[in-house]
Amino acid sequence: MITVWGGEDSRSLRVVWLAEEMGLPYRVRPVDMLAEEKDPAWLAVNPGDFLPAIQDGDVTMVESVAIMEYLMGRYGPTPLQPQPGDPAFPAYQQFLHLGEAGLATLMMVPLVSGFIAPPAERDNWGARWARECVERRLLLVRRQLASAPYMAGDRFTAADISVTYALNLGANHAGFAPNDAEQAYLARTTARDAYKRAVERSHEGVGA
Repeated sequence: MITVWGGEDSRSLRVVWLAEEMGLPYRVRPVDMLAEEKDPAWLAVNPGDFLPAIQDGDVTMVESVAIMEYLMGRYGPTPLQPQPGDPAFPAYQQFLHLGEAGLATLMMVPLVSGFIAPPAERDNWGARWARECVERRLLLVRRQLASAPYMAGDRFTAADISVTYALNLGANHAGFAPNDAEQAYLARTTARDAYKRAVERSHEGVGA
């Protein structure tokens, strides 16, 4: 049984979604990132105190994209991960990592500035720079969607899990309004049954 630390709308959703797509057994262990006193069990798993993390037997890992690659490598093969000889592999690999390194990570700067910084510091140079970087990287997503329905071409892959999370993060929390092509793309990816199950599992017990 894989333990996924996180829950709700954190990056653990990527991991849970992948597990649902692959039919892997898992449980979600919620982590309250706003708690004044941190759960010692959580800090023992990830003393860096960021989400997500997993425990899989003797394996403990952090970083959502790395975790996805680990799960696909260990429990695959899976259609979610094109093989290196597949013509779809380069685009898959690029967008799998762009979803975090080029989009979601940079989105966190204006997001956190807007929610946590003192009012006079919210529209700061760093937040504006990060927003401009995201907008440039979104041009790659838009170019891909002009020629294919998914990030790796004609079929859904883990790269779409990565990018969908980032686009939703930007739209829901950081003020990045998706254009028509991105909205249609999100409608395709989030209509999947595995995504719906992942959201439900990630929010179990919230508000109860």
